[in-house]
Amino acid sequence: MLQVVAAVIQRDGRVLICRRRPDQLHPLEWEFPGGKVEKGESPAQALARELEEELGIGGAAGDEIARYAWSYPGKNPIELIFIRVLSYTGEPRNLIFQEMRWEPPARLGDFNFVKGDTQFIARFSGKLTI
Repeated sequence: MLQVVAAVIQRDGRVLICRRRPDQLHPLEWEFPGGKVEKGESPAQALARELEEELGIGGAAGDEIARYAWSYPGKNPIELIFIRVLSYTGEPRNLIFQEMRWEPPARLGDFNFVKGDTQFIARFSGKLTI
């Protein structure tokens, strides 16, 4: 099963969320930064690689806080792995997204997230603390 990592990056009581571009799959929907775990990679390695590519930060590392299978209509199931990022170097900057924002966890439900992330938000947004 394809694995996908999603980074939960927090700062000053807020969580980093990113909006997909109009030309991407799930256009203009919000997500946590991250992406596919490539062949031969661990989820931790994929997290570090994806965040360097998407946000320009290095050495991202953290702890897994949720994992579940998800199926989009007409697609093979994927395993979503949410990782609370505890350390990285550099300052996150938008390299590939339409937009990125720092939002309080309680407001995450107000955004149109990719459907795979909504279960995580429903279960954990009230429990995300620094």
